[in-house]
Amino acid sequence: MKAAVIESVGRAVVAEVPDPTPGPREVVVEVAACGLCGTDLHILQGEFAPKLPIVPGHEFAGAVVAVGTQVTEVAPGDRVAVDPSLYCHECRYCRTGHNNLCERWAAIGVTTAGGAAEYAVAPVANCVKLPEHVRTQDAALIEPLSCAVRGYDVLRSRLGAHVLVYGSGTMGLMMLELAKRTGAASVDVVDVNPARLETARRLGVSAAAAHADELDRPQGWDVVVDATGNAAAIQDGLDRVAKAGTFLQFGVADYATRVTIDPYRIYNQEITITGSMAVLHSFERAAELFANGVLDPEVFISDRLPLSDYPQALEQFASGVGRKIVVVP
Repeated sequence: MKAAVIESVGRAVVAEVPDPTPGPREVVVEVAACGLCGTDLHILQGEFAPKLPIVPGHEFAGAVVAVGTQVTEVAPGDRVAVDPSLYCHECRYCRTGHNNLCERWAAIGVTTAGGAAEYAVAPVANCVKLPEHVRTQDAALIEPLSCAVRGYDVLRSRLGAHVLVYGSGTMGLMMLELAKRTGAASVDVVDVNPARLETARRLGVSAAAAHADELDRPQGWDVVVDATGNAAAIQDGLDRVAKAGTFLQFGVADYATRVTIDPYRIYNQEITITGSMAVLHSFERAAELFANGVLDPEVFISDRLPLSDYPQALEQFASGVGRKIVVVP
């Protein structure tokens, strides 16, 4: 079968690889679409340091075409979205409900072969059936949405909060949509990309600007979310949190990123700084929200490119052109 392969740091190709076969509790999925993500760029840049080569792709959906000998939950022909998370269920963090911090954390498309391919293997426990009205190619959005749902679990946001989101790429826009649905009094977005800001306006943001100084909230925001991973944005966002407010580090920064905090201000104004890592008990809820129309796929997916263009798709993603880019085998 054909698959995208990150062969070494900085090099991605499309190549022939062996067809997958399922283990006893696994299924083979014929991939309908696979989304590109910042994690894929981190792998390409050698920052996540998985064992290379690797078939990337942790945001995918498709149809089951083969099942293992002990699988009864799904059958060939069923359409599914796949949660890529792989946990040991034995370490301290798994046993205390923090599976996303598993000491042996792994993920389809990060540490094992993923969905940027014609076919992919997944544990049946990670497969969520899609209702008839959901297009399989659109369901690649469920995995990033599940990360956003996890972010809001961490925030425990209260009704009437004023929210500021840095970044209006896919994840920032998803945080915008969830903020609107969790009772925010206002949701403002900051981004230096005019095209992306225009999409935020299209989705009904309260205000959008290239810099927070252009927004009228001198007292700050109750909730500030960084969805960029950019040091300058993070630093600015930390300074915009209102008294008793919360800063959520949601964007994935590289390992070398550093910012400065003001410990006295954090103490004196009771500011919370927290983070959200990937998916945790949120994939099924994201699938239900998606089925109920929380996102418009035609707005969120800007490009549907053939799998054969995977290296070029990565380059486009890295350049910041478009929103969610998916490859279609």
